[in-house]
Amino acid sequence: QVWLAESGGGLVQAGGSLRLSCVASGFTFSRYAMSWYRQAPGKERELVASITTAGGTTNYPDSVKGRFTISRDNAKNTVYLQMDSLKPEDTAVYYCNAQFLITYWGQGTQVTVSS
Repeated sequence: QVWLAESGGGLVQAGGSLRLSCVASGFTFSRYAMSWYRQAPGKERELVASITTAGGTTNYPDSVKGRFTISRDNAKNTVYLQMDSLKPEDTAVYYCNAQFLITYWGQGTQVTVSS
């Protein structure tokens, strides 16, 4: 049974930090590129960070570059998203994504940044 379980979301003031975690099960985690996406109300889902299988390469859009950091621990089947200097526009549901031959999604965790 495949699942991705995100945690770590919550309410934070602008300028604050949160660390999201996503634990994976049911597939060979180390073979999958991992990403974090987010979706704000009324907007399309967008990529916020990605990391290759061994963690050697990461990618961020300009909107979060320098503020967000993605990392992974293949021994723990876990991917993380460290979010610093949060802004109200970062408010969204954040989803974990695993991609190799098949794409898997988590159920999402809400992040709310107050001004």
